Amino acid sequence: MIEFIERIFSPLTNILGSGLELLHAQGLPWWLSIAILTIIVRSILFPLTVRQVKSMRAMQDLKPDMDRLRAKYKDNKQKQQEELMKLYQERKVNPFGSCFPLLIQMPIFIAIYVVVSNFGETHESFTSGGILWFQDLSVQDPLYILPVISAVTMLAASEITAKSLDPQQRWLMRLLPVVFTVFLISFPAGLFMYWITSNLVTLVQNFLIYNYGPGKKSPDTAEKDRSTDKAESASQPADAPQNGGAGDVQKAKSTKRKRRKKKK
Repeated sequence: MIEFIERIFSPLTNILGSGLELLHAQGLPWWLSIAILTIIVRSILFPLTVRQVKSMRAMQDLKPDMDRLRAKYKDNKQKQQEELMKLYQERKVNPFGSCFPLLIQMPIFIAIYVVVSNFGETHESFTSGGILWFQDLSVQDPLYILPVISAVTMLAASEITAKSLDPQQRWLMRLLPVVFTVFLISFPAGLFMYWITSNLVTLVQNFLIYNYGPGKKSPDTAEKDRSTDKAESASQPADAPQNGGAGDVQKAKSTKRKRRKKKK
């Protein structure tokens, strides 16, 4: 199976392996070479990340119209799909645009895994090219600290994007780092160097995109979100305790006592 994967991704594996060797030849330790190579790769893919965010934002803006069409044609699925496709064409939105950058990153992740696995056999210094507690980059972290750091950095990066999602999707985004880390927990430490660095780059990119780039909410969208929050607050039961908490309860008791005195 591994040999089959290596054959499929051999062109990408050769490029990444050569880049890693070139960085190490400059006198950099292997762990730092992996980190810098990751930064270079993610910088090259940055335009795709921006495109992904634009597509996600466009889909979020379309959501009210999509919900209206789904409600209107809830008994006719075929007509519903036709109207949704027509809406995408009119607004020039690709519903799969946000998935494309993820599909690009997956082959890179697999290629890095192959490179790290092979370098442990073909480059003797790679087995001692780590730092601190993880010296051998070709085996798993003996203390499982890298998987924890990976989960934390991935969660931090996803929190920026989760602010613009529905509550259910937000919790799914928060659960994903845990599931992903459990899946990767026995992978080589060198692969975690790539993944942690990639998460940190994503964190910086998301901060810039969602605060100063295409991911930033327009004033109209932000006002709609605030209106929605107010509507949800107003929909709470009238007898539900508000900020006053115990104070409201005391007022209610005092009012009842006054009414009893008047009756007497």
